[in-house]
Amino acid sequence: MPKLQAGGNAVFWSKIVKRTSLIFVIGLLLTWFPFVRWVDDSFVWKEWVSTTNPQSGIRILGVLQRIALCYFFASILIYYCKIRTVIWVSSLILLFYWFACLLFGGSDPYSLANWFGTAIDFRVLGEPHMYKGEGVPFDPEGIVSTVTAVVQVVLGYLVGRYIRTGTNLGSSNSNLYQVVSNLMVIAALMTLAGLFWGLAFPINKKIWTSSFVLYTSGLAITTLSVLIWFIEIKRITNGITRFFDVFGKNPLFIKIAHGHEDGVQQFTSPLRWFYTELCAKVPGPPEVGSFVYAVSFLVFLWGICYILDKKKIYIKV
Repeated sequence: MPKLQAGGNAVFWSKIVKRTSLIFVIGLLLTWFPFVRWVDDSFVWKEWVSTTNPQSGIRILGVLQRIALCYFFASILIYYCKIRTVIWVSSLILLFYWFACLLFGGSDPYSLANWFGTAIDFRVLGEPHMYKGEGVPFDPEGIVSTVTAVVQVVLGYLVGRYIRTGTNLGSSNSNLYQVVSNLMVIAALMTLAGLFWGLAFPINKKIWTSSFVLYTSGLAITTLSVLIWFIEIKRITNGITRFFDVFGKNPLFIKIAHGHEDGVQQFTSPLRWFYTELCAKVPGPPEVGSFVYAVSFLVFLWGICYILDKKKIYIKV
């Protein structure tokens, strides 16, 4: 953000529009991949809207698409507003979302059937382009719930800004200790606030409630503070920290590779063979074999990321 602010409006808009578009398109293509499906011994193109089933089509939103939209709107808010204004606007968003759910949600405002955001998704996205995994057309990364997710990105920015301005990570342990102490207090207050608010406005990931934003942000800040304590203050680095460090350097590649896995498995016999002939035959309930496959695929991706790191190849947008 400091570089964008120094470059002016033209640089700012060029950067965020380009990055938002790239992340959104990558997410959309991952949803659409592998673009064809096997029907009656032949490949059939996956249509934007199915001609045989008008209620079915390509889902528009998803995790990466939400990240793109949250990045876009959070960047605008932070770029054009002072920090105090950003905090006030974020607080009002969380409050107004609660009131909107109560005002437009009917007798059961937090249910998938009555939540007011679904009607907006229906009108803007259309039923063919919504998530169908809940038994009813409902998008967990829908338009309305993305608004409160923007606040979560803003909170992440404010925490990162505090760490950067409060002290440089190479400075004395006493300064770092003060930063971590303050963050832990903020995290505890935010987590408790989310829990208490959850008594009236349930902690609900599917509709990304305001209490969910506070509660999970508090947990995230706690996790970050603990990592700073061990890694930056206590200087504890070992094979475990280096293992995760490899993942952290290529997160977009990990997401893309994971998103492709389901589609690739449909047409790639080694992956199917590995699961059906090895993982699925592990003694115990089916969940055990599924877990073994998931861990194996995770290690496989780590190996690729390790090679990329050694070659200094980092995939970014």
